[in-house]
Amino acid sequence: MDLTDGEYVRRSRNGSPEDFRLLVERYQRPLFAYCAGRLNSALEAEEAAQEAFVRAFVSLKKLREPESFYAWLLGIASRVLKEQWRATWRHQREREAAEALRGDQAQDALDYPLEAAIAALPETYRRVVVLRYYEGHSCQEIAECLSVPLGTVTKTLSRAYALLRKQLENVGREGKHQQQ
Repeated sequence: MDLTDGEYVRRSRNGSPEDFRLLVERYQRPLFAYCAGRLNSALEAEEAAQEAFVRAFVSLKKLREPESFYAWLLGIASRVLKEQWRATWRHQREREAAEALRGDQAQDALDYPLEAAIAALPETYRRVVVLRYYEGHSCQEIAECLSVPLGTVTKTLSRAYALLRKQLENVGREGKHQQQ
């Protein structure tokens, strides 16, 4: 028995998540195609479609016209796609800024070796080091701030220290070569 979107929505609102699963099955291919047509990656399109379905399920009670579920779902997907585009754009700008910074890092590495080494760390490591040593947070506070387990923070700090040691050793060697 194939029900209308409105009937599936009403039944889902009344505590039947199985009916929402049937809506997902009905629209997962068209929604994926919609997302894939706007993104460069099938993986990103799949993530966007899944995120749209999750948001739709959470907000199902807000849907005023249950018969227009698919149009409503496409609106949610459009917002998800915009958010992904903004995040991609932001990451690209950060990468460009980091590349520009690397051009200046050769001299900075000699003048301010620790700061240059920290700036050269990948974002995950740099963020934890900055929170720990520049902002003075405890590992527990960092874990709460970043919503990660304490062990993740300590492991990330340990890896960051190893990277910093390696970078500072390289700077030390380069400084000796330039002085000779």
